[in-house]
Amino acid sequence: MSSSLQPGRGTFARPENRFASSRVVADDFCEPAPSGEATTPIRTAQVADATRSILSDNASPDIPFRFSLNPYRGCEHGCIYCYARPSHETLGFDAGLDFETRIQVKRDAPKLLRAALARASWQPETIALSGNTDCYQPLERQLEITRDCLKVLAEARNPTSIITKSALVTRDLDVLGELARFGAAEVRISLTTLDPALALKMEPRASSPGRRLDAIAKLRAAGIPVGVMLAPIIPGLNDEEIPALLRAARRAGARSAGWQLLRLPPPVDRLFEDWLTRMLPERRQRILSRIRDTREGQLSDSAFGRRMRGTGIYAGQIAALFRTCARRASLDTPLPALDASHFLRPSGDGRQLRLL
Repeated sequence: MSSSLQPGRGTFARPENRFASSRVVADDFCEPAPSGEATTPIRTAQVADATRSILSDNASPDIPFRFSLNPYRGCEHGCIYCYARPSHETLGFDAGLDFETRIQVKRDAPKLLRAALARASWQPETIALSGNTDCYQPLERQLEITRDCLKVLAEARNPTSIITKSALVTRDLDVLGELARFGAAEVRISLTTLDPALALKMEPRASSPGRRLDAIAKLRAAGIPVGVMLAPIIPGLNDEEIPALLRAARRAGARSAGWQLLRLPPPVDRLFEDWLTRMLPERRQRILSRIRDTREGQLSDSAFGRRMRGTGIYAGQIAALFRTCARRASLDTPLPALDASHFLRPSGDGRQLRLL
């Protein structure tokens, strides 16, 4: 695993691609870091994605939605622990710096989404943004692909669920408000820590904890159902923050809360260990030991039913702490069910429906 210090990025490593193959990069160009974010010697490259379908059909019993939409592949946020990193290897890239700096951009996503919703076979149900990337990563500020997809969803009044670490979601309060008017929108803000210094190390280009809490407040004020997702809970690192995170989320206006345990599929396990060695050397052994306590002596467990929660006494203690604190913060009930009854099938020829 080769590595070199790259300020403003989540990992310094370039692990060998387990599925190494030749690749051709089309329409590849660089953009500077978004305003207000740390610059970095390696700038983000946008890579054209020529996919002709946009909705992913998820069969996992651990995921509460069937369909997801990912406007991008890869994520500039650079979260060191991201379970989606291995997916970049299937594109011919690595799961380290490439995942953060070579972002595949689905410019045709709004058009493909409109075509999918226009098909007679589409039965309206929740579409989640996103399962394998953050739909509000920094590139979205300029490209507005997520916003254009939301406009299509709002025109069709199709139920939409968003999870993000970015305060940029508040840019689209107008479109989300239109969906919420028909009971067809919800947003979950992902929180991992209230410590800005730790957040900067773990999630270097995501919004700060304070900005995420502010986003919760703005979403609540706009009448959009908003919850918080404590994800991932990293045993020995941020599990002790569960009570404070839930209290802060409640004060900001969150109405519901959930959590997920850290997942470290290969090669994320090696990237995470390397990150601990560089960033938190004094806590490295304790954190790895605690993770293994929740994974039957391993760093990861991909089995359905266990991968999101873990097993063993320590995992049980985390779950019990979350349940108790969520109940005390009145965050132990789900958000209202999304409503698909107002769906309007769009035309497939690109003509816009009028937003009412």
